[in-house]
Amino acid sequence: MAFSNEEKRNYLAELNKQSELGGGEARVKRQHDQGKYTARERISRLVDADSFLEFDKFVKHNCSSFGMEKTKYLGDGVVTGVAKINGQKVALFSQDFTCWGGALGKAYAQKICKIMDFAIENKIPVIGINDSGGARIQEGVESLAGYADIFHRNVQASGVIPQISLVMGPCAGGAVYSPAMTDFIFMVDQSSYMFVTGPEVVKTVTHEEVTKDELGGAHTHNEKSGVAHFLCEDEDDCLERVRELLSFLPSANFQKHSKTPTNDSTKRINTSLKDFIPTNSKKPYDMKEVIMEIVDDQHFLEVQQGFAKNILVGFSQVGGHKIGIIANQPQILAGCLDIDASSKAARFIRFCDAFDIPLLTLVDVPGFLPGTTQEYGGIIRHGAKLLYAYSEATVPMITLITRKAYGGAYDVMASKHIGADINLAYPTGEIAVMGAEGAVNIIFRNELKGLDGSEYDKKKAELVANYETEFANPYKAAGMGYIDEVINPEDTRSRVYNYLEFLQNKSVLRPNRKHGNIPL
Repeated sequence: MAFSNEEKRNYLAELNKQSELGGGEARVKRQHDQGKYTARERISRLVDADSFLEFDKFVKHNCSSFGMEKTKYLGDGVVTGVAKINGQKVALFSQDFTCWGGALGKAYAQKICKIMDFAIENKIPVIGINDSGGARIQEGVESLAGYADIFHRNVQASGVIPQISLVMGPCAGGAVYSPAMTDFIFMVDQSSYMFVTGPEVVKTVTHEEVTKDELGGAHTHNEKSGVAHFLCEDEDDCLERVRELLSFLPSANFQKHSKTPTNDSTKRINTSLKDFIPTNSKKPYDMKEVIMEIVDDQHFLEVQQGFAKNILVGFSQVGGHKIGIIANQPQILAGCLDIDASSKAARFIRFCDAFDIPLLTLVDVPGFLPGTTQEYGGIIRHGAKLLYAYSEATVPMITLITRKAYGGAYDVMASKHIGADINLAYPTGEIAVMGAEGAVNIIFRNELKGLDGSEYDKKKAELVANYETEFANPYKAAGMGYIDEVINPEDTRSRVYNYLEFLQNKSVLRPNRKHGNIPL
């Protein structure tokens, strides 16, 4: 019996309705009751209106084990497709918790792989919205194979297209490794969880009692582990911040960045910075205020804000030029480099370098954090990551020393010697092997040994003052060409902009090799 065109259209409409209903009205209501949107609602709220084109809407699994043949959902529990965000093309997938708790099976994984392949081939970012209980146990090893297929594509896409993960529910077991290999992870307070093994397994194996939130909640991964990059108040906040992040990113590597129009004059004088750096070199100040003075419209998107707070990283613009910023934070640990700060900055630098985003480094660093905790934890290895990342980078790099730049930390923080193009310093800059007091204690220890009381204090103060006059300034380094220009703080924005203009066509040839061996 032949079907009329109207009957065919009605059948298509019915299939679309079934697919869009996901796991059914009851499960959708349960999702809403938990303060969560459905997979489709998340997509519609993230992308530009009427821009989503869905792939594989009618895909179903072929599993017949454990009665699975009795339950099939069109789309198989994940929504995939392409869309635009702020006019920028993206590929995306959104896991549907209303279908088997979002559990991943073979067909589900193939849908994700297909959209990732499409993103790589067409050079557009890929966004994954994660909300899943893990592998579909009924499908056994095929589920595990599906995860591995996705992991492999995460690696192939790395440094080619931006990869963004939104964890908007549970993400457990092997599933965590796909987000972990993407460039940025967003988590939502009170509803996002990531862990390799859950609280029950932890209790059984180690006898530790811990809640899901304590073990792998949004605060844990944004403040303690550093696994996540953005902590969001709710799902709406999360989706809005993803849109903000994308505004700073190119669609793929080797794509020329276009300048973004701004009404913030590049000749604006930074009057508030004129006397901002404290005269007392031990007195802290907020480096974020320096950043806000330099960038367009005081807009700085900080990355990993809650983790390793002694260093700041994030995206901004100067005169319309998109840039990545790395800055020591004197308010926290005096701006010292430690294990977490080194790893945080190194990974950010490598992302920016992969996507040709120029780097601005603001330096006020007294050195590496001392202590057995740091040494036993491998500060040498982790500090080397930061050194490696800067040395490997071929993007335009501008460095500004606002105050301290001591010892090996001077070298590591984008010094002229490891590849920075332009090195600037304020008159308050102090470039030396170490601080004046420490240097005097070593250099003049024999001279001071025989003195005591007021005589010792007087002589030491004199020696410290002489050392500060001789070395606690940027002019020795400037005299050797290690500092290209000593600038007044009020001229910072205009100088950074002008140098960015001249560095637009920078090109660097690197040795022919498969890849280097960064000290992981």
